[in-house]
Amino acid sequence: MPSVETAKKIADAFSVSLDYLVGEGQNSTFDKKTVERLQEIESMKPDAKQSLFSIIDSVIRDYKTQQAYAH
Repeated sequence: MPSVETAKKIADAFSVSLDYLVGEGQNSTFDKKTVERLQEIESMKPDAKQSLFSIIDSVIRDYKTQQAYAH
């Protein structure tokens, strides 16, 4: 078992979070860049978040529609 410091260095080397590295926790399925983006979103003002979420929702909706018609 590596120390916490060693595990952090390993996670940093692979550009993943510690949660991702050990496969546990809320962010275990997210790579480090995704986690960083989520943290940035959390720090935004509510109106900026809402604008971003509207864009994300549109992209997700379009993707799901494309997937539904692809099958």
